[in-house]
Amino acid sequence: MTESFTGPSGLFIDGSFRPASDGVVFPVEDPSTGKTIVDVANASVADGLEAAEAAQKALAPWGTRTPRERAEVLRAAFELLTAHRDEIADLIVAENGKARVDALAEADYAAEFFRWFSEEAVRLPGSLRESPTGNRRIMEISQPVGVVLAITPWNLPAAMITRKVAPALAAGCTVVVKPSNQTPLTALRIAELLTQAGVPSGAVNIVPTRRDREVIAALIDSSPVQMLSFTGSTQVGRQLLSQASGRILNTGMELGGNAPFIVFEDADVDKAVEAAMTAKMRHNAEACTAANRFYVHDNIRAEFTGKFVQAMEALRVGPGSEDGTEVGPLASKAALEGLQEAVDAALQAGAKRATGTDVPAGPGYYFAPTVLTDVAPDADILNHELFGPVAPIVGFTDEDHVVAMANATDMGLGSYIFSADLARALRVAERVHAGMVGVNTGIFSDPAAPFGGVKQSGIGREGGHHGIHEFLETKYIAVQW
Repeated sequence: MTESFTGPSGLFIDGSFRPASDGVVFPVEDPSTGKTIVDVANASVADGLEAAEAAQKALAPWGTRTPRERAEVLRAAFELLTAHRDEIADLIVAENGKARVDALAEADYAAEFFRWFSEEAVRLPGSLRESPTGNRRIMEISQPVGVVLAITPWNLPAAMITRKVAPALAAGCTVVVKPSNQTPLTALRIAELLTQAGVPSGAVNIVPTRRDREVIAALIDSSPVQMLSFTGSTQVGRQLLSQASGRILNTGMELGGNAPFIVFEDADVDKAVEAAMTAKMRHNAEACTAANRFYVHDNIRAEFTGKFVQAMEALRVGPGSEDGTEVGPLASKAALEGLQEAVDAALQAGAKRATGTDVPAGPGYYFAPTVLTDVAPDADILNHELFGPVAPIVGFTDEDHVVAMANATDMGLGSYIFSADLARALRVAERVHAGMVGVNTGIFSDPAAPFGGVKQSGIGREGGHHGIHEFLETKYIAVQW
């Protein structure tokens, strides 16, 4: 595929594509074959700092544009990303591996952040009121936080970028994006489309690199960068927070999840299974919002498990680019090996495999959709974010007990609750420790809603009205007249 790839593969700094300053490149792999798609420029520390300087130079001109002017550019970006959705989906499939149907859904989701924040750009918060003593007016205005370092993961290579870049631009900030080195091609193509939409040179810079630690550390320490926005693992998030503390940077952290999927005895089993398939298997089951632990009431556990197993076995596994594929390969060999180790350990601990024995032949990093039963409530597999098509099922009989099991984790990103009793579902939704809860639905991500977690699943919110506030500073002005 190297010979046929014609998209951008250089660093995108100050409005143009260029090689790394020292000429170093790294290969981007197709997970369905293990073969190289193209070699991409490998940013050095000097390149990263140059991108930060370009963002700093563009900050004042972009931030002082009127909200309406910024909004029109973001609206144009939405229209361009929508017009090129098929091309973006193809890039996602090529470098990430997910099924094309999921890649198309991601392309639409990614574009929607530009439409939503084009509308939020003209509604920045501000207020004017009389002080309680009556001797002055209290004026509050919102100003852009400055240059943002956005670090994004491989699992949603388009949406995780637009969810940060769109609100940052709407707020008047400029951005340096460090995409995952597994999936930089989508990021580079988005940068190209943003330029066509009217985003000025330097306002968005893309620096793919495999020299992550050195480049990120240098950027965090660089004076232009005033905010760090990260999506990725909790472990890496801790390290970045420690580094950011040295300069007291503003931080937004969207970290790992361990979402419970709770099914009460009065739930519609067919609808619960349908939603479970969405919550578990969307985006190749490689999403931080994916249902990770299934708690099913003992009265319906056998029925739910049987129908869930049938649905998992019906999935078509194969290259994401092939028509009809519903589950593509995992994104890397390391991901495949890690998931296999987790399943093997669960089986050795007493779990049973209800389905998932037929692994598609390679090349490629394929893992058969798997359901595990007879999983103990304290099984180790329940303590880890699986990031793959494996569903462990645990039985329960008592509401308090299942809430306690759901909350027995340091993570708190998403949860799912199924019950015909809406009062109970909402009661449990309030009790579970999570930033987002799906009640009788298998999907809750929405650009118009706040996305984020509690506990060690993150800091701050992306999307919704909250999303733009993350990139704003509130200034108080005391006024007498």
